[in-house]
Amino acid sequence: MSSAGTVPYDVVVVGGAGVDTTVYVPELPLPYADTYGVPPVVDRIGNTGSGVLLGCHALGLRARLIDLIGDDPQGALIRAHLAARGADFGWEIVPEGTRRSVLLVGPDGRRLSLYDPRAAAGQRLPRDLYLPAISRARHVHVSITDFSRHLYPELLELGVPVSTDLHDWDGVNGYHADFAYSSDVVFLSAAKLPGPAPVMRDILSRGRASLVVCTAGASGAYLLGDASGEVEHFPAAPLPGPVVDSNGAGDAFVSGFLYGRLRGLPPGECVRLGAVAGAHACSAEGTHESPIDEETLLKRLPPA
Repeated sequence: MSSAGTVPYDVVVVGGAGVDTTVYVPELPLPYADTYGVPPVVDRIGNTGSGVLLGCHALGLRARLIDLIGDDPQGALIRAHLAARGADFGWEIVPEGTRRSVLLVGPDGRRLSLYDPRAAAGQRLPRDLYLPAISRARHVHVSITDFSRHLYPELLELGVPVSTDLHDWDGVNGYHADFAYSSDVVFLSAAKLPGPAPVMRDILSRGRASLVVCTAGASGAYLLGDASGEVEHFPAAPLPGPVVDSNGAGDAFVSGFLYGRLRGLPPGECVRLGAVAGAHACSAEGTHESPIDEETLLKRLPPA
């Protein structure tokens, strides 16, 4: 298990490392057939926590990921990938193994994810793994792994700003409630929402959040900082090239947003940075193979 150092972190990410097995398919939805011939099937680092860590690291933020993984080939792949990139990772081995996803990716870059959480009831992060990191963090990003929710009381006591990503929450599923109503900044996707405004207002009015950001793919993103105010819409950033693979775009958006927030930029500017990072992710193969760097992010940021 890697150990934390003594220098403060810009971002500590809690949970969400995994391995993606990516299969490029001729269309989605995929009609039933006995066999499809596909391009090479590839195992790569994936899942949300890995993406936020690697995105923040590429942008020059001092970031650390803490998680539970297995003593298996997938856990070894994660450790090797992060070590090769100099990304800071602390882990504990658990018998359930490492999280996995099978990603079916269509020609237009859209994906269908089959997610294996490898979760166990009552699973917890060891306190000596997470406490040294979150105690010295400027910001903590909590993935919606079940064991992550148990850190909220200590995070509140420490006074560390916290964000989370609810992904494709429908606004109803109770699993997400602790994350939605206990975080200072909440990200979510519009994928299961007929309209984002009611859920965004609900999060602000019922929880601790001061900002809610809802991403909507090619339709852009929405920002709300006042439950009684108007939802602000931001267009999607121009794509730097053809869409190859939309996996990891939401995690890249979070990384770009946090980059701006930790530099004291206004929320709207943070959304614009997130949109540029997300667009970059859509033009790169794989989930987190080529996160945008700081120079490229700032160069591609369109004038306000």
